[in-house]
Amino acid sequence: MDYLALGRKISAWLQDYLQGSGLQCFVVGVSGGIDSAVVSTLAAETGTKTYVLNLPIRSKPENTQLADLHCRSLTGRFPNVLHLEQDFSSAYEAFMRVAEPSEQAHGLSAANTKSRLRMTALYYVAGKNSGIVVGTGNKVEDFGVGFFTKYGDGGVDISPIADLSKTQVRELAKVQGVSPEIIAAPPTDGLWEDSRNDEQQIGAGYEELEWAMSAAEQSLSPGTEREKQVWEIYSGFHRRNLHKMEAIPVFRLKS
Repeated sequence: MDYLALGRKISAWLQDYLQGSGLQCFVVGVSGGIDSAVVSTLAAETGTKTYVLNLPIRSKPENTQLADLHCRSLTGRFPNVLHLEQDFSSAYEAFMRVAEPSEQAHGLSAANTKSRLRMTALYYVAGKNSGIVVGTGNKVEDFGVGFFTKYGDGGVDISPIADLSKTQVRELAKVQGVSPEIIAAPPTDGLWEDSRNDEQQIGAGYEELEWAMSAAEQSLSPGTEREKQVWEIYSGFHRRNLHKMEAIPVFRLKS
């Protein structure tokens, strides 16, 4: 695959959508991971004003540093990019004091709250500047295992890499000139205050999940013991998170 051509095609698609919407800029949350690095670069390459936001919330320093590294790289390469950074840790802590005065917050609910707070910040900037929020989810996350926060990082206006596998995103990052440190970093959602990464949370790597998703689409059966394990992991996540990936059920009067 010609990844340079693919990048140009996606950037043109983003620009066409923005022009058709009547809005004026792109807003992208940058986490320090490869997906947001690729998406923010695609938006920057349109030549249109692009806000890249680094929004740490009690984040691991290395994630914040990688996000800052990428944002500074973009502002150095593209005059249309504006870098905003705001630590929302105090806002998150204030919310949690009210939501959980016992200080015994449910881990996943607390983690998802961080993602939803970031979504609120992105839409504030978008509303203030007549922009659209650009999603950073890839195909496996968005349509395979549903590995995103509903109304958090899943709350976006447009999804430029949601039909690309993680492997394809990685190859696109290489031709875009994304920092090697970001390309090599273990994928993580950055919502936990320990060092857990995506593979540790899910139980399988993205390449394995890509195989399972492809097998499901082609009605193939797993062969090896590891394939059977990955199939069970993939199927379990897909089933539990289907509510994220399908339209909200609506009762119809004339059904």
